[in-house]
Order: sequence, then structure tokens, then C-alpha cells
Amino acid sequence: MQTKQAESPEPAARNEQETAPVTAMRDLDFSQILDTELLQKQCDAVAEANRNRPDVMRTDLLAALKKASAEGRQKARAALMADGGGLNCAYRLSWLQDQIITVLYNFATTHVFPQQRDKFAVTAVGGYGRDTLAPGSDIDLLFLFLPRPAEETHKAVEFMLYVLWDMGFKVGHATRTVDECIALSKSDMTIRTAILEMRYICGLQRLETELETRFDKEIVTGTGPEFIAAKLAERDERHRKAGDTRYLVEPNVKEGKGGLRDLHTLFWISKYYYHVRDQAELVKLGVLSKHEYRLLEKADDFLWAVRCHMHFLTGKAEERLSFDIQREIAEAFGYHTRPGLSAVERFMKHYFLVAKDVGDLTRILCAALEDQQAKSIPGLTGVISRFTHRTRKIAGSVEFVEDRGRIALADAEVFKRDPISIIRLFHVADINGLEFHPDALKRVTRSLALIDNKLRENDEANRLFMSILTSKRDPALILRRMNEAGVLGRFIPEFGKIVAMMQFNMYHHYTVDEHLIRTVEVLSEIDGARSEDLHPLANKLMPNIEDREALYVAVLLHDIAKGRLEDHSIAGARVARKLCARFGLSQKQTEIVVWLIEEHLTMSMVAQTRDLTDRKTITDFADRVQSLDRLKMLLILTICDIRAVGPGVWNGWKGQLLRTLYYETELLLAGGFSEVSRKERANAAADALRAALAEWSQKDRNTYTKLHYQPYLLSVPLEDQVRHAHFIRQADKSGQALATTVRTDSFHAITEITVLSPDHPRLLAVIAGACAAAGANIVDAQIFTTSDGRALDTIHVSREFPDDADELRRAATIGRMIEDVLSGRKRLPEVIATRTRNRKKSKAFVIPPSVNITNSLSNKFTVIEVECLDRPGLLSEITAVLSDLSLDIQSARITTFGEKVIDTFYVTDLVGQKISGDSKRANITARMKAVMAEEEDELRERMPSGIIAPAATARTSTPTDKKAGSPA
Repeated sequence: MQTKQAESPEPAARNEQETAPVTAMRDLDFSQILDTELLQKQCDAVAEANRNRPDVMRTDLLAALKKASAEGRQKARAALMADGGGLNCAYRLSWLQDQIITVLYNFATTHVFPQQRDKFAVTAVGGYGRDTLAPGSDIDLLFLFLPRPAEETHKAVEFMLYVLWDMGFKVGHATRTVDECIALSKSDMTIRTAILEMRYICGLQRLETELETRFDKEIVTGTGPEFIAAKLAERDERHRKAGDTRYLVEPNVKEGKGGLRDLHTLFWISKYYYHVRDQAELVKLGVLSKHEYRLLEKADDFLWAVRCHMHFLTGKAEERLSFDIQREIAEAFGYHTRPGLSAVERFMKHYFLVAKDVGDLTRILCAALEDQQAKSIPGLTGVISRFTHRTRKIAGSVEFVEDRGRIALADAEVFKRDPISIIRLFHVADINGLEFHPDALKRVTRSLALIDNKLRENDEANRLFMSILTSKRDPALILRRMNEAGVLGRFIPEFGKIVAMMQFNMYHHYTVDEHLIRTVEVLSEIDGARSEDLHPLANKLMPNIEDREALYVAVLLHDIAKGRLEDHSIAGARVARKLCARFGLSQKQTEIVVWLIEEHLTMSMVAQTRDLTDRKTITDFADRVQSLDRLKMLLILTICDIRAVGPGVWNGWKGQLLRTLYYETELLLAGGFSEVSRKERANAAADALRAALAEWSQKDRNTYTKLHYQPYLLSVPLEDQVRHAHFIRQADKSGQALATTVRTDSFHAITEITVLSPDHPRLLAVIAGACAAAGANIVDAQIFTTSDGRALDTIHVSREFPDDADELRRAATIGRMIEDVLSGRKRLPEVIATRTRNRKKSKAFVIPPSVNITNSLSNKFTVIEVECLDRPGLLSEITAVLSDLSLDIQSARITTFGEKVIDTFYVTDLVGQKISGDSKRANITARMKAVMAEEEDELRERMPSGIIAPAATARTSTPTDKKAGSPA
């Protein structure tokens, strides 16, 4: 029986707040994976039967090895499903690969190149050198040669490599002598790391032994700090490229922060610096406690299980744990849905907690290395920059000292003597602008049990926490350090419940705890007047916020009740009421915090899904807000919340919507809201446009200013109004019935297409259909009618290309498609059918279609709000049905939240009246749900293509320009 050290199987699902069950080491039985002796005999028989037919011999050999490999991998997959052990699976696959390579080596040096037996060694490097292999991993091999190898030695290696490649393996290889390996290791850190992990497979073993001995003596000795600094610098660069957070909701299991590569870095450093073969020896050396070593084992096993499942499921070396496969991986691990959290969300919470454990272990190892007083390498900075101990006192503190810009403990008993010092550590670091010594954070992690109810209720501890939260320096940095060390979740148990919690949707890019900390980060940015260009209004309002403390608390706690059965805004307000008293807030401040959390989604939803030119929208919103102070704070909270969702979610369009809603509501709350005031403001906007066109003739200035109604003048920024004026005038001079212009905005990852056309009830449907046909996904749309009966529609589509020139060419193609469809040169049903014929449906998300029709949100219009799973062409289909139902779309708000779309349409019937009558509303609902569910609709199939402009008159030009990053 061939055996290898491994872990015993363990239950897959677990309580997310705990680590996986302890696993006992045992010998792993590989006999069920492959009968190596039988395979060797089969291959020898192939050679005997085809001694004079080398081509047939090679073909039959390949078939035998392929069959053995495929069957062995299937058995390894079955074992993974049975015992759940990730490392066991990686060991089995590594062992299987060893046997295949050994049999192949024996075949090559016995039957093909018999003079080459024991003339070279085959060794495994990389992850394969650590005895672990994922189903889709590269096979990294180092072939060690004797000095001056014969030509036939190279041919024997080539024979082996070509067979492995023909088997479908991705083989990374190098052929070197021992001297060459030593020479290259001195200058190349990658080669040095590869040889560090080298493991003998077959062939002339003394070559591997010689290299190992010389490598340890000539390369490793005395170079520990140099190697460590290089590996940690590599790690930091890798984290930077991956997003520098372990809380991305589609993490890279191999390369991401808290992933397997971070564990590999710990392995390399341990092996290189401490000269250990097995990480269990780190416990004997006092580097890790037994508990920490068990955490390391469990993290390694869990991450390997996830990676192996991913590779088996996708049939390739997929390292990103994407939404498409998270459900199936969660199912394979045995997770079930619980109240408030789905099975996939529970699985991902487990993943992020493991990633956090990896971060803790990294800090602990770094602290131990500093204790070893290793020497630094000049010019290299990072965690291990210097190891000499030079400390100085910190003014006003006896518990802590400064160690080269980092806060450290004055002695090991600081926290035991006074547990409040755990919170004080972070406060002192903040007010002195210090980073954290790894040893201090290690001792924090090991002292978490001291944070009990007594400490949580302590006035001084809460005062220190509020000082950290509302700091004028960098509160998010300190809060993140507190969270990573486990302090935040212990000090605020309600926060602990949302640590590592993900939301299974494409809108939120981070876990809930990371989102909340990033929200504080944005608030701090606004508070410090560092975002004037991005948020001019918020920047102006922030200095006048009276209850700054209340705003910070609301921002930190606004999503604290996520993952519960009830509405998280209502539950969160209840949690906040309890915490505010603990934090020392007054009754008045508490009520503000409670109200802000209850309403934290309101302003965003109103701004993005309601017509802000409709007076009823403003009066309803003002009724909920009731005061200017609340309005100011809610605006700032809303900005922080959207900004912290993820990169690319915030854009200038959303900023403009929020500012418009703020100004309209401010007027009403200040008693100045009236038609006269609105008219005056529209007139002022028209005057501003007229002034901006100063170089035009008086006639043109008047003509093109009078084209626009109040909604346009009050909601479109002046710079865009000027651009539109030039665009419309150019189209008129060219005698164009319709025209398009495009611009791109790399800063916001948005491309904008503006369409000028004769107005028509089906205009939006046709434009949206043309965009779908061109492969463009609409994220926002502004619809305006001019006083001379034309439509000026501006749509925002998701950007596809990083290069502006490429994106502008794509946008011009979309613009031409819109013109072709509007002019009748192409038929809409045909071009859409061509585009969507082979469209792949998203399997990851399920959102039941919903339709809400109400007459209470507007005095003039019926508001139809639809919510469903987004897909290309959806907007075109929905607007086509609305037109087919004889509804006139007066305005629309197109809003996407990741995979979910919420579209709001303000409509009337053809005589300008609201939609009344239950049967009519029921018919609208049924037809809308049918199109959202992609059901067949006979009426829609018979709909004409929606030609608007006669082909003969549609002479177009497509001016393009690049838009600079505009302020939001």
C-alpha cells in the first residue's frame, strides 16, 4: 500500500462563526486511485507488442496513460464528494500524477532510450512540489541533468514531455544541471522559490539530494531577511492587483487576499527562515500556538476543497469563485438555507472567515520574525523593514511605545492588567498617526476573550471608540485594523454578525462589514473636504452638519441588520437605538440616527426611480424628510452608501439626480416651493444657457434656448445643455431629420449616446432595441421632448473597451444602428432576433418579475415600476409592450443594481389621462410580467418595426468626442 500524510475527512458545513472541526492526521490510502504495478505491466506489454512499430507503440502508450489518469481523477473527485477533504484531494491528484510520470519515465528509459536510465532526475516544483495538485493545475517539473548531458538525455526528456502534453496537461518545465540551478537561484527569486519547493519523483535521486544540500548551504544560509522581504513585496503587489481586500464577493481563491497563495507565502517563509519541512514544527519553535496551527490546517484544507470543486465543476483551472458557480459549490459543501441567509451566502461567509484567519496567521508569523531580530535589506520596505528594537515613549501613554512608526506594547501584560487598553491601543495609534506593530496585533488577537459585556458597557471604552469613529484623521483605516484583528465584532456583537457576510448579487462588490467601513471612509473624505470635485454639494453642506457624531454612527450602522428575516432598515434602526445609548449619544442624536437608518435607501430610490420634475415626487419625499437638517444628513449618507458599494457604481448621473432632488426638496422645506419659484429657476437656467452661447447670434441663442421645457432646464447640467445646443444646431444646418452623437467617459466607465429625432410613441422602444441589437446594455436613459415636436434622448451604455478610441468606434457603430432602425434601413425585430439568438441565460440569479402600478406617486401620471432580472434588450421589449398597450411614456428612469433592474415609467393613456380601471391595470401587469419572464407574446410578435423617419430624409452624421471625468 502506498501512503502519504494527509488529513481525515470532515463535515463540510459548519457554523460560520467557528472554524472547521479538528482533523486527525492519518495515512491516506491511495490504492483505490490507481494500481501502479498493473499500469506499468500494461505499458511494458504495449512496448513488447509494438517493438518495430514506434508510432503505434506511442499511440497505445498514450491511450493507456490517458485512461489511467482519467479514471484516477474521477475516483479522486468521488472521494472529495465523500469526505470533503480538500488537501486529501490535492494529495491524491499529486500522487496520481507522480505515478503517471514514474511509469512514463520507466517506459522511456527502458524501451525507447535504454541508455538514459539513471542519467537524469525528474523533480516536482511549485505547488506540485508541495505534494498538492488541483484538477486543472499546471504540472511544474524540473529535470536535473548530470554535467555535460548527452543528446539522448534531452531526447528522453522530450519524449516524456510530448506524451504529457498529448495527454492534455499544461506542463511547465526546465532542464538544468545542479550548477545551473545554484547560479540562477542567486539572481532570480522565482527560481529560488521553485527550488525551495522541489520534491523528488523519479530518476537519479542523488542529483536532487546534491541540489538540496548545496541550495541550503550556498543560497539559503544568511539570506533569510532578503527572501522574506522579497516574498512579502510580491504578496503586496499581488494584493494590489487583486483589489487589496479579502472581501470581494467574487474572490480569487488562489491569488486573492486571504487565499492559497498567501498560505504558500507563509510556507515559503517558514521553510526558508526556520528550516522546517513540516509547518507543525512551527508550534515546537513557539512561532504559532496549537490553536493557530489548527487554524492554518483548516484554512489550507478548506481553500483546497473550494479550489478542487471549482476545477472539477468548470473543467478548467478556474481560480475566481464567480457567482455562476457559487451555488453549486455551496451545495457540494452541504450548506442549506437558513432564515435570513441563503445556502450560498452561508458558504461564502465561511470562505471570508477563513480568508480572515489567513490574514491573522500572516500577522502572527511576521511578529515572530521580528522577534528573531533578523536584519533588513536596504531599500526594501514593508512589514519586515527592520528588526532591530529601538523604541521610544509615546506622550501621555504608559501602556504603549513607538517602534519605528508603529505602536507596540510596553510589556506583554498590558491587556491583562486593563482590557480597556485593547480599545485604547487603536485610539492612541489614531491620534499619533502610527501603524501597528505585528506583535501588538498578535497580542490583540490572542486577547479577544477579554472583551466582555463589562468592557462593552464601560463609558471610557465607548468614549475611546467614538473618538476613533469620528476622528478627523483616517477612521476607516483604524476601524479596518480593528475589524481584521477581531476587535470590532467583539466590541459590537451586532457588527460581528455581519462580519464576512456577503450578499448574493452583482450590485454589492464587498462583504457587509467591508462595505460599512468603506462608507465611513467616504464620509471621512467628505468631512475632510477631500472630495470637492466629486461631491461639490456634500462638500459644501458637511461643515454645517450639527450632529456630526450622529451622522458617523448612522453611516457605520446603516446595514448592521443585514441577513435577518425582517427589513434590515427597520431592524437596523432598532439595533442602533440600543447602541446609541451605549455610545453616549443624547436622546436627540439617537432619534436622528434611528431615522437615518430607517430611511437610508429612500433618497437613492427616489432619485433614481422617480421623475424629479413631477411635483408629487418632491412633496411626498419632503413629507418623509420633514427638516433641512435631516435632508442634508440623508444626502451625505446616501452618497457614502452608493460610493462604498463598489467601483463603477457611483457616476456623475447619479450625483446630478441626488443634487436635483436635494435642491427641489430644500425649496419646499424652506417654504419656497411654488410654480413661480420653479418657473423662475427654469428661466434662470435658460438665461444661463443663453449666456453660455454668447458667441452665437441673438436669433440662434433665442431659438435654441426656447426649444427646452422646464424638466430639461432643471435637470440637465449646463455643460451638457451647451453641447446639446451645438449638436441640434449642426443637425438643423445639415437638414437632418435624425442624428446621433456619442462621447465616452473612462472615469465613470460609461458611454453616452444622444439621439435627436422626430418624437414618436415608440421612440424609446426602437432606440433601446437598436442598442440591444448592437450589443449595448443601457444603464440609464434621459428622455426629453423639445418645443418643436422633436425628441432629445440621452442614453448611457456600459463601456466595453479600456481604450477611448476603441470605445468611440463601438459607440459610433451603436449610433449608426439606431439611425438605421429609426430611418427604416433595418427592421428592428430582425436585428434583435439575430443578436439574441444564441444568448446565454444567467443561471446564477433568480429574481421573480414584479410590476407595481400606482396613481398616488404623481398628480398627472400613472407610475409603472417593474423589477426583474436584467438581460440584453429587456428595456426595448418592455417599452414596446407599453406602446402596444396604447400608453404614452412621458418619462422613464432606467436603473440597474447589478443583475437586477428597476425601471420606472411615467405614463398616460393616449388622451393624457391616468390609467384607471382594474381590468386595464391587470392586463398591463400580465403583459409586462410575460415579457419579463420571456414568455411568448403573440401581440408583440406582430408589432411593426417602429420606423420613425422616412429613409429619404435621414442623412446623418455622427460627431464623437471624449468626455473628461466629470464631477459627480
